[in-house]
Order: sequence, then structure tokens, then C-alpha cells
Amino acid sequence: MDQKRDYYEVLGVSKNATADELKKAYRKLAVKYHPDKNPGDKEAEEKFKELAEAYDVLSDEKKRQMYDQYGHSMGPQGFPGGGAGGFSAEGFDINDFFSRHGDLNDFFSSFFSGGFGGATGGRSRSRGPRQRRGGDVRVHVKLSLEDIAKGVTKTLKVPTFMPCEHCHGTGAKDGVAKATCPTCHGSGRVRQAQHTPLGTIQSEAICPQCDGTGEIITEPCTYCHGQGVERRDQQVSFSIPAGVSEGQQFVLEGKGNYPKGGGIPGDLLVVIQEIKHPELIRDGADVIYNLMLDIPTAALGGSVEVPTISGRARINIPAGTQPGKVLRLRGKGLPDLDNGRTGDELINIMVYMPEKLTDAQKAAFESLKGQPNITPSAEESRRIFSRLKHIFD
Repeated sequence: MDQKRDYYEVLGVSKNATADELKKAYRKLAVKYHPDKNPGDKEAEEKFKELAEAYDVLSDEKKRQMYDQYGHSMGPQGFPGGGAGGFSAEGFDINDFFSRHGDLNDFFSSFFSGGFGGATGGRSRSRGPRQRRGGDVRVHVKLSLEDIAKGVTKTLKVPTFMPCEHCHGTGAKDGVAKATCPTCHGSGRVRQAQHTPLGTIQSEAICPQCDGTGEIITEPCTYCHGQGVERRDQQVSFSIPAGVSEGQQFVLEGKGNYPKGGGIPGDLLVVIQEIKHPELIRDGADVIYNLMLDIPTAALGGSVEVPTISGRARINIPAGTQPGKVLRLRGKGLPDLDNGRTGDELINIMVYMPEKLTDAQKAAFESLKGQPNITPSAEESRRIFSRLKHIFD
């Protein structure tokens, strides 16, 4: 399908749909478009794949969060803005989908002879041996405002469970000391008969001897003791786009732990930690700097230097600048991932009142008393307090 539809629209649910509502909607539509029910119908086959792709994303909490934020603009490895990849039908494998959602295959078995009917040919088939999935690994990446402003590429060494190099992750000696499971005869599934008052009910379950893999180890690997995995550092490189936020999480698919005995690796979850800037305060895409002026500069005006994300900048202070006034440096903030604009730097003006004065300073202030424009009028006072209202609120 050339034009990708919104996943919520595909399933016919609202954006706040619960997990149960998602599953119910998917099951109803998937039965309607199942290849076994529509043999040779390419349009139904494509709709069946589209439904599986939508449910695969929305039923996963992490993927759903990313989709809600970025939609179909996800790039490779689960990062936004990377071009083709991410939530794309080109990289979606219907067989992998059913290996991750085995309960759905059991559901389809009640309608069709072989559960999932093979979205590429429309012929029903039995489910193959089960593939284990490894656990996810979470890492925290600390970023400065400078990193967040321009984006950054990181290379990390992440301790993960990797396939044993001696048995290639099989857990069997030399990777070949395995045999077909005698209980399930390699199918990974066993049939069970349950006698009820209504008759005998046939069902399938994961083979207890081989744990659904269809094979058993005849001689374990002496290096990993039959586990198939060993803990070692995995070097991972990835790009983080500009404008990310504290706590934001990205997914690197297949970069997590490998499962014992082989199978599909889990994911690497990258969580953003923002390093606090010594002078600037982040407010979404904007940054804030609190500038304390001395009385002469506030009254007479002048030029002062302020920090920015990219360095230092000199700004002009107009004569008569009042406390609470906000100066704006446009485009000196951070990129906004939602709309692509760049925020501003907001400079909050405060005026420092000295607590101790020399005799000469006291005399200078005394000489100002009663002078025109030194004491604010009632209207000027109201205007200044109105500007400062957000501070008192």
C-alpha cells in the first residue's frame, strides 16, 4: 500500500483504546481478512498484513508511545527522522509477528485448520517450532544542552548476553549435538485431549520437553554449559536526533540479550538523561537565562554579555529597563521534534539592590530623592506590577 493509513484508523479504534479493545478490534478484522477465508484475494491479504502491522505496534507499550509521538516518520532502529525503516511495511514480517503473538495463532486455530494461514500464499499451515525471545536491556545516555541542540552520535559498550562463540548460540557441543525432540517430533507443539460433558476438546500446547523449539541437546557445550549464551560487551553505535527530552526512550531492535538456547534477541532501550546546564534553564524548546543588572545599567542602558547554548552573546540593554522585562534572542533555543521549529532564549531581567552602601553612594542616592522621574507614578507602578504578576502567582 503506497499511502500508509493511521494505525488507529486501520483497527477502527480511538487513540485512547485499551489493550483489550485493541485485541478485540484486531481479532474481529483479522478473521474477516484472514488468507484462509479469502484464498487468492490479494487485497484481503494486504489488509491482513496491515492489521497485523498496526496491532504489533499499538499492542507494544514502547512502540505505541513512539508512534503516538512521531507517527510513520520513524527512522531505522526506532529513531525519528531517519528515512525509510521504523514503522514500515517493508520491514514487517508476518511470521515474526505470529512468533511474538502466539496467543493469536491459538485464537485463529478455532476458525481455521492451521491457525495463521501464511499471508504470502493463502494456504493454511501449522505453526512451526517456537522461537524464544531474549530480554531487553536498558541504558541511560547523558546529554548536555549542546548535544541536544545539534544531535549526537554515540558509541557504547553494552554488557549483554551474546551467542556463545563455540556453539553459535545453540547450547549444543560444536553447535551440532542436537536431535529432533521425540515428544513433538520437531513440531514444537503437542496435542492434548480434554474430556468434557460436551465431548472431547482438542488443543495444542508448547512441547514441555523441548520448550517449543522442536529439538533437544544430546551433548551440552562445555564452554557455556548448554546455555548458548555468554556475557560480553557489545559495541553499539546510534544517532540521537536534536531536540530530545529528559526521560525520552528509543528502541534499538535486536540489540538486547540473546535468549538461552537460541532465538530472537531482545531490544536495547536507550533512555535520555539531560545534564543540567550551569546557567540556562530549559523550558521545552526555549531556554531561560535570569540576568541580574546593576542599577546604573538598568537606568542608563548598556551592553552586557549573556550565555547561550552555543557560546556567549552580547546584548543591548535599553535605558530604563524594569525588573521583570523579558528580552528574547530568537532562534537561540532548541529544535522542537514535534514541529521542526527552533525555540528562543528568554532573558528575564532582574535588578540588584545593594544591601550596603558607602557614604559617597548614600549621598548620591540622597541627591536623587525628589528628582523628576525617580519616584514612579501610580500608573507606572501598576504597569510594573502587572509585568511581575507571574512571579507572585
